[in-house]
Amino acid sequence: MKKLFVFAIMVGFMFTVSALTIEAQPIKIGAVINLTGPASTWGQFHAKGHRDYLNYVNEVKGGIAGRKFELTIVDHAYKAPEAVKFVKKFCEEKVDMIATWDAGSGKQAKPIIQEYKIPTINYSTDQDLLLAPVAYMYLPFGSYILDSYIVLDYIRNIHKGKEAPKVGLLTYNNVYGKTIHAPSKEFAAKNNINIVSIEEFPPATVDLTTEMLRLKGKGAEYVFVQILPAHVITALKAADKVDYKVPFFGTWTATDPDFFKLGKGLIRDRVYMQFCGVLPQDKTPGIEILQRLWEKYKTINYFETSYWEGVVVAMIQERAAHRASGLFKTINAENINKAMETFNNEDFGGLVPYVTYTKDNHEGSFKGRLVKINEDATYEPMTAFYNPRTEKIKVLKTPKM
Repeated sequence: MKKLFVFAIMVGFMFTVSALTIEAQPIKIGAVINLTGPASTWGQFHAKGHRDYLNYVNEVKGGIAGRKFELTIVDHAYKAPEAVKFVKKFCEEKVDMIATWDAGSGKQAKPIIQEYKIPTINYSTDQDLLLAPVAYMYLPFGSYILDSYIVLDYIRNIHKGKEAPKVGLLTYNNVYGKTIHAPSKEFAAKNNINIVSIEEFPPATVDLTTEMLRLKGKGAEYVFVQILPAHVITALKAADKVDYKVPFFGTWTATDPDFFKLGKGLIRDRVYMQFCGVLPQDKTPGIEILQRLWEKYKTINYFETSYWEGVVVAMIQERAAHRASGLFKTINAENINKAMETFNNEDFGGLVPYVTYTKDNHEGSFKGRLVKINEDATYEPMTAFYNPRTEKIKVLKTPKM
């Protein structure tokens, strides 16, 4: 009897040690980010924001339920096959969460993350990532449909004259570039907007004079772009070359850390974009978090949208792990995914609009605003935040051009 009692104690002790060991294991996150390919400054600042915030959670908050985050970032150099290879490796290593980067990579990796059942947030907000089957793939905020609606809604409301506003699209001929085609056509058809031309070009193009001449010849009064920031600068140079004086509008990906260096003297008062994030002048808890990170880690010392998104993705992952711990006691990939689908108007301190995920919709939010891009690397709200599907736009300012 005494031996049986001692044996029971030993077994209980072993289970306790085993449970504590499991809980002490890190929460593993794999991130596949473009660090050396085209537009790599985006990826580099994404990585800085992502890493800084998770380090902050580990060092200041003590992790989640005693477990620290372990973030592994790999470089796919904007090559989808490389991204797919890394995603599969992370899945085989049984990480708890993944972050993918561009539209093409996200789409190709989606079947793999669904096979291995690893919740994944994609940095690019391509709406095709939301197509069925929905499971395991998430966006941090509204897709490029949101950008298209807000840009065109703003143009419709500030346009003067009896005729419909004439809009030209300037995009890459790839997956990323084409994300604004269908939603722009759809919104234009329903709201008396005339899309006079869609100019597509390969990402390797170095001069856009021909495209600008075509848009000017078609009478486009506004140009809506879905191109990398470096090509936005190329388009502005070409517009000056052919004396084409129109405002340019982009999605939230229109700027990066190099944009303002390259755009000095070119941006002027003619470049705008949809942006669904916090700005320094908002003075919300979200901007205070960013400032705290700048001060602590010194990887950046000013507001930058790529860094902002890195923090957004990391903060959503932190909330998901915390929710999994609270609801299911155990933090693992499956419980994190179930926890994310309970998000209902999750407040991130104004860093990003309230986030909601359901089993059928992983978009995060559908709220944004139009902002003006200034040459001094600041942004100026031109509208209030709103949902263009359900709310009326509130124009705060109109273009100076």
